[in-house]
Amino acid sequence: MSKIKVALVEDHLLVRDGIRSLLESDSKIDIVSEASSAEEFLSCLQHCSPDIALVDISLPEISGIELTHAISSKFPSVKVIILSMHTEQEFIFNALKNGAKGYLHKSIPRDELIEAINEVYNGNEYFSKEVSGIILKSYLKKIKHPERVDEFEENRLTPREMEILRMVAQGFSNQLIAEKLYISVRTVESHKNHIMQKLELTTTVDLVKYAIKNGIIDL
Repeated sequence: MSKIKVALVEDHLLVRDGIRSLLESDSKIDIVSEASSAEEFLSCLQHCSPDIALVDISLPEISGIELTHAISSKFPSVKVIILSMHTEQEFIFNALKNGAKGYLHKSIPRDELIEAINEVYNGNEYFSKEVSGIILKSYLKKIKHPERVDEFEENRLTPREMEILRMVAQGFSNQLIAEKLYISVRTVESHKNHIMQKLELTTTVDLVKYAIKNGIIDL
């Protein structure tokens, strides 16, 4: 029986080493590639040919959601499973809209991770319990209130923009955001401008008020 070829896309080496260690103990799984960024992974896709890509959302420069879209568009045979600490609704639905076949929280046990890989490899979708609950809650909400338009859906903030919006609202400076996300200050400023344009806001204070009003941060 052929092994399931898995690629790991995670920018934190310690986390990546831990995931690899968990998966290498399964005789049916073969780790064929590791990358710390979207660019690095896309450059090796031609020759590593994985069946499954385990992708983190918070990657430097290009987010895991954007990478998922690129993989689904250019390499449809590669199935993406998002493995992330982010379980907010906007991240989950953006991942699914861009082609992810699974979405897992990083706290899941080894056995569930392996189960998810097998399920997606066999043509199914897989969501960890916490993620499934969020999807169901959103579905029931839309059934009860079909006239309401989800504000995040309407404004179409990308996962990276949501991440920066949250950090701005929490009081992080542009420099600190850049350091934490491994991007340039200019990139942070560009994202903030795009966020303000999409939300029709003009100041950082407006961004903070918006984040509080919409439950993006807690007081």
